[in-house]
Amino acid sequence: MTTGQCKPVTNRYGDAREMATATAKKTKFKFRPMDDRVLIEPFESEDKTAGGIILPDTAREKPQRGKIIAKGPGKLLDSGNRGEMSVKVGDVVFYGKYAGTEIDVGDNKYVVVRETDILAIANK
Repeated sequence: MTTGQCKPVTNRYGDAREMATATAKKTKFKFRPMDDRVLIEPFESEDKTAGGIILPDTAREKPQRGKIIAKGPGKLLDSGNRGEMSVKVGDVVFYGKYAGTEIDVGDNKYVVVRETDILAIANK
């Protein structure tokens, strides 16, 4: 199982940003999304239908729900300031079916999407 942690990191300009460290079995990587992008760990799609039929891998739908592992600093506005992100690390979100870019790290899959591609935040 993958664990995600965020640590504040200071860049050469003195800006504090969050950087995710994800550990996948023996693979470690550091990932900091740019601008208004977020790194999402998708939840597994269902193996069975409501009627109990087991689905093969080719018939499963792409997951549209996942947990935010890391987020960028926010979109750079025309005024030069950064826009505030409306999501935070640890939120469970729904995103578009074909949104973002898939990234494989070892056996784990992640999706990088823009904040505007997130459809909703799931309440706990």
